[in-house]
Amino acid sequence: MRGLFKGGTATDETIAAAYMTGILPIKKYGTESALTDFREFTMAAPDTLAPYAGFTEQEVLELCDRNHLDFEEVKFWYDGYAFDNVGSVYSPNSVMQAVERKALRNYWTSSETYESLATYIGMDYRGLKKDIIKMLGGEAVRVKISTFQNDLTSFKRKDDVLTLLIHLGYLSYNATKKTVMIPNQEVADAFGDATDQEDWGEIGELIQESEDLLDATLCGDSDAVAEALEKVHAANSSILQYNNEAALSSAIMIAYYTARRIYKIVPEFPQGKGFADLVFLPRRGSDKPVMIVELKYDKDADTAIRQIHENRYEGDLKKYFGNLLLVGINYDKDAKGVNAKKHSCVIEKV
Repeated sequence: MRGLFKGGTATDETIAAAYMTGILPIKKYGTESALTDFREFTMAAPDTLAPYAGFTEQEVLELCDRNHLDFEEVKFWYDGYAFDNVGSVYSPNSVMQAVERKALRNYWTSSETYESLATYIGMDYRGLKKDIIKMLGGEAVRVKISTFQNDLTSFKRKDDVLTLLIHLGYLSYNATKKTVMIPNQEVADAFGDATDQEDWGEIGELIQESEDLLDATLCGDSDAVAEALEKVHAANSSILQYNNEAALSSAIMIAYYTARRIYKIVPEFPQGKGFADLVFLPRRGSDKPVMIVELKYDKDADTAIRQIHENRYEGDLKKYFGNLLLVGINYDKDAKGVNAKKHSCVIEKV
């Protein structure tokens, strides 16, 4: 490599140009690269090659139209990567498998890189597990990609692991905000499967409790919902961040992690005269009711329900029919003793 691409006399130069592909950028060796003539394009900085990193949205639209696939469902499963000036980019392997098999599901588990995913996310770096739990809840987390050594062994901190997962395609990177997130349902399923192979009791508990929480909500068990949200809120919010509506909203997104398979969860949803804090819209083919969730603190859950009624159900909810669940959630941030951080919930069926 060094002899072919680094210097030499005119008579030694035998290659006019070369195009090479691989998963990782060139390995870092010290402060100077031995291969300075390379022009690198990576998942973190694809630049002019961005349209060729995967299928563009227009290409996927055409494939769905030609093969009679539901584009919105394909987007839910395989979208989530985006580059400047290109927009959404989809995994070609996953889309083509879905086209050929006429089935939308997780195709990552059949790839070679999946075998090592559990190893990477199982590394016990401070904050890594908490970040992955947040991303499973749909959040983006901050990452510093400059310390990564561009190999599969030189890890010193959680940012190195997260950067590797960007290059492997398990995380999507926002270069402007310097954040990463799990891009779509397919990759979220891969993370869920991988954590089952590791000693990640909290992830297994999160998934089971999330399923129980959704069942309790749909059955109208407000006490069980309040208790579950109280637990997740405490586990995933710091002392400094606990007492604000954003922290509660984040906790709810994590708590309802498994609901994403049957619901599209939309924060700040336009609703009549205002905005609903969270709206759960059933995915195509689902028989579940729409859920409107209103969050309050230092008031009461009935006030949250009353606000939903006052804002009415017009706007983008007009196209949905059938039962509607109104979920009001409140906690008293100044309560003391046994009532400290106590959550309350009211569920009303319309």
